[in-house]
Amino acid sequence: MLNVVRRSQIQGLLAIDSPTIAHLGQLEEVWLDESGKVAYLSGIFGYLPLEQVSGISYQALSSYGRLMVDEPENIYHLDQLTVRSVMGEPLGWVKDFLFDWHTGEIVAYILAGEIAESVGESAVLSSKDVAGMTAESLIIQDGAQERLKPESEGLRDFLSEKSQQVQHLVQMMRDRIDHLLAPNDHPEVVRVKIKEVSDEMATAGHYDRHALQEATHYLHGQWENLQQNISRSSQRARLALDSAWKHLTGQA
Repeated sequence: MLNVVRRSQIQGLLAIDSPTIAHLGQLEEVWLDESGKVAYLSGIFGYLPLEQVSGISYQALSSYGRLMVDEPENIYHLDQLTVRSVMGEPLGWVKDFLFDWHTGEIVAYILAGEIAESVGESAVLSSKDVAGMTAESLIIQDGAQERLKPESEGLRDFLSEKSQQVQHLVQMMRDRIDHLLAPNDHPEVVRVKIKEVSDEMATAGHYDRHALQEATHYLHGQWENLQQNISRSSQRARLALDSAWKHLTGQA
């Protein structure tokens, strides 16, 4: 998935206000709201609504503007959150998690403690195996422990787990492809355009051939997600502007 990042990858990133290129400060924590989705990122600058994020790379996070809010009510974070069975038995804790920064949805949890012992130091739990979540505990479904995967296996299809070089090339290719794709393009058309961009970059000779091949292969498998990003990005920009305007005019 193209827009999935780890919580630990967010921490320490420099947040930048895109319109002015002003540095806002380093990100420190990721916060969930009552719906169980990521809603805010925080640092010394305050709380940044997730909807204000315009882009995330391995180097920095950019925002649509400098809209910060006071500490929101009813938010919580997952760091070291206790993992329990549906019967309330403590099984371990949340070590890290991955979320889609476009939607706020958590897609996988990295667990540690007794629950991970059968697969290694850390175990990957799918969001589909979560029975419930509160500010005090993550409750997993019956049978979820049998479906846990080692970290290396459970996260291998996520872009966040690729090398920084591959992540960077995927981002570069996405930026170029965005201007070539239409929301109704057929899969074959999308793949052809991905290859055209890849061939252009290969001809330039500025990029590692193996990393470029890996980035191209990854995007070929993500063609549908790539198309969805086109319309979603424009929607996010409109929502961010609407939210900022309401905040500035006191309508929020």
